[in-house]
Amino acid sequence: MTIWLLILSTCVCAVALTMTIVNLTLYRREPPLTAHGAPDHPRVSVCIPARNEERNLHACATAILASTHTNLELLVYDDQSSDNTPAILDQLIASDPRLRSIDTSPLPSGWVGKQWACSQLGLAANGEFILFIDADVRLEPSCIAHALRHARALNASLLSTFPRQVTGGAGESLMVPLIHFILLSYLPFARMRSSKDPRASAACGQFILVQRTAYEQAGGHTPIRNSMHDGVKLPRVFRKAGFHTDLYDGTSQVSCRMYEGFAATWRGFAKNAYEGLGSPTLLIFITALHIIGYIVPWVAIFLIIRDSAWMSPLLPLAAAAIFMALVHRLILALRFRQSVYSAVLHPIGILLMAGVQWHSFILSLLGRRAWKGRTLAPPQLTTDTRSPDTAPKHEYS
Repeated sequence: MTIWLLILSTCVCAVALTMTIVNLTLYRREPPLTAHGAPDHPRVSVCIPARNEERNLHACATAILASTHTNLELLVYDDQSSDNTPAILDQLIASDPRLRSIDTSPLPSGWVGKQWACSQLGLAANGEFILFIDADVRLEPSCIAHALRHARALNASLLSTFPRQVTGGAGESLMVPLIHFILLSYLPFARMRSSKDPRASAACGQFILVQRTAYEQAGGHTPIRNSMHDGVKLPRVFRKAGFHTDLYDGTSQVSCRMYEGFAATWRGFAKNAYEGLGSPTLLIFITALHIIGYIVPWVAIFLIIRDSAWMSPLLPLAAAAIFMALVHRLILALRFRQSVYSAVLHPIGILLMAGVQWHSFILSLLGRRAWKGRTLAPPQLTTDTRSPDTAPKHEYS
């Protein structure tokens, strides 16, 4: 192992840590004081696409209807569920007049299920703002009001947050927190704020708040009808239409348990992890970058211990890289209420992420991506080598 390889490892870790620290100063938890007390109380249409969500729909809807922002309507699109989702939806409708069901129609050719459901919800929404959330998302009572203040403060036509990611077993805890790691390590928040460059944007499909007029002018969900990455693709559509998109830290306001168990987590990420990168070239680059930055230093330490080479010049470089990576993950774990042991086991998480990205790539090539009983069309393959997008998204949590 050459010293230059470990110098590169140290640089990778240092750049990622620095980017994260800078981004955290811009990823606001509270809007500026001048944005508080805004006199308007706009109508918000909260929209939930639901396919086989009997375990989530009642809790999700109940939390929304308990919002302190009372000028709202709740729309649910039952996407041909085969479980008890329709019965639960009927009970909810009977209990609160603010909730209504949107008529289900067959999934058209060329559309992904979630995008079609969101498109139908958007067409039926009456609010000045439309909030698209997944059924496994849980909102605090002040969440909607909090998000509206941020939208005003940031002048955002599309505003999103990455919810606090609730995890259970080891598989979830090792993989899911990497969402924040990727977001904050690679997205330049300063450029996101200062430009409308589509490449400098991100959102989380679990929680996307849009101004209705901007949403309509941008074409709604139609431009991303065949994509599984609404969090990546929808803000790009808004920016190409001339609108500003932004992010805020809603960790204390919204939470989500994406998947339960390692197998479900792997399947969930595998269906679209490659689409978030979009090109084999970028997949190879990111894999190499992460192995050099977060695996090679541990290999070097193992070799040093094996050979008792305590005076090796590789030791301080490997130790520095490992220390920076650990500090990086611990900062994120504390800020976003993540598992501390997942931070300590970061190299394992990196290897799992690389594995799921390559598995996703193979599924894409074979046209075998599937989710909730539907086979998904393969994403378009490109050789785009631009900066990687943010965290993997999912059709339905």
